[in-house]
Amino acid sequence: MTPLILARLQFALTSVYHFFFVPLTLGLSVMVAVMETLYVRTGKETYKWMTRFWGKLFLINFAVGVVTGLVQEFQFGMNWSGYSRIVGDIFGAPLAIEALLAFFLESVFLGIWVFGWDKLSKGLHALVIWLVALGSSFSALWILIANSFMQEPVGYRSIPGGGIVMENFFALVKNPHVWYQFPHVLAAGLTTAAFFMMGISAYQLLRKHELEIFKRSFQMAAILGVISSISVVLIGHAQGQFLVKIQPMKSAALEALWETENPAPLSLFAWIDTKDRRNPFAIRIPKLLSFLLYNRFYGEVKGINELEVRYISQYGQGDYIPPVLITFWSFRLMVGSGFIMVGLVFLALLLWWRKKIDRYSTILKIFSLGLILPYLANSSGWILTEVGRYPWVVYGLLKMEEGASPNVTAGMLWVSLIGYILIYGALIIATIYLLRKEVIAGLGSIRGEPLLIDESIPSVVKPQV
Repeated sequence: MTPLILARLQFALTSVYHFFFVPLTLGLSVMVAVMETLYVRTGKETYKWMTRFWGKLFLINFAVGVVTGLVQEFQFGMNWSGYSRIVGDIFGAPLAIEALLAFFLESVFLGIWVFGWDKLSKGLHALVIWLVALGSSFSALWILIANSFMQEPVGYRSIPGGGIVMENFFALVKNPHVWYQFPHVLAAGLTTAAFFMMGISAYQLLRKHELEIFKRSFQMAAILGVISSISVVLIGHAQGQFLVKIQPMKSAALEALWETENPAPLSLFAWIDTKDRRNPFAIRIPKLLSFLLYNRFYGEVKGINELEVRYISQYGQGDYIPPVLITFWSFRLMVGSGFIMVGLVFLALLLWWRKKIDRYSTILKIFSLGLILPYLANSSGWILTEVGRYPWVVYGLLKMEEGASPNVTAGMLWVSLIGYILIYGALIIATIYLLRKEVIAGLGSIRGEPLLIDESIPSVVKPQV
């Protein structure tokens, strides 16, 4: 493999692994804040123990997310020094604000929240966790401002020598791409938290453990899930309509649309031949792609072949076609997972309304397994966003080979890549172990007392106490 491919693989590995934790941090911080606010307003101990239990899982997720996020920033100097040299004047500003303002706000107040249970008043302690949630959202906002510049560069000026400098900071902040991407990520984070809570609550209800607490957790997650999952679909739809204007090649690639069509069909499934640039077999819904992109059953969608000619004319000779197989199937994995989640949250709401959450063991098992769905959607969506931008690091301005470090060899990259795989593998094992341990312990480890398990539950599912 070439150094460029290895550098891309390494950044993909660290980015996807880090993004496992980001959405849950965004969503679960809000839910913990809501629970503690309900505790302060009602005085009910149920909400206090809910806050303590879900807050502990939030802390584990947050800690691993911080560790994996730090690695990414080092790679800008290690493997992508060309990118840092050319775009650093712009890209560095939102990253610095994220670290100095948002991350410090989030981490400092999280420490106060952890150690302030018996030292702060109830109201002040609840305010602290809201500041943590606010810091998490601010952190995501500034990261996405930086990423949106890579997707749709604005507010810059080119200088002699090939560099790019910031000309208008507020143009960077007001970048239209940010205000599609940020709400989408925030809604995805809330959906992740909803399914995380429903999955674990379903597991606890199967064990008949703390029924009142986990019924209430399931109920809150179901309500949140309905709102957030529908928001993800609607914002994603608007984002797709925006994408076809600013990155038409990505839109064509995620549909494997080789030729321009009007009206354009939507492919549910396709056998894709990238060598001959055709789809020998496809299940297509006529006119649906045009409807989704233009809100009408007609409208031209440019094909890959026509766009390639345009890009060569505009940017010079080169390969401008993203990996079509990856973009096509990552889009379908993201959308498919999303619609399954929409169906499940309405089922959850129906079960709660009929007061039968804990009566259907099969459905509860489905929700326990459904915990994986938002992670599939989040990861495939992020892969689509980044891979679909190929061959650009900064769209239309900087190609990948220009952004890579010129003096980093394949051997160096193999060593660091294997090292990351081993370290991240150990982190995966540690994270799963800690989360599993806390979930099995339930509220027992927080209260410091034995678990109260219904004797009717088979012994195979009882934790050892």
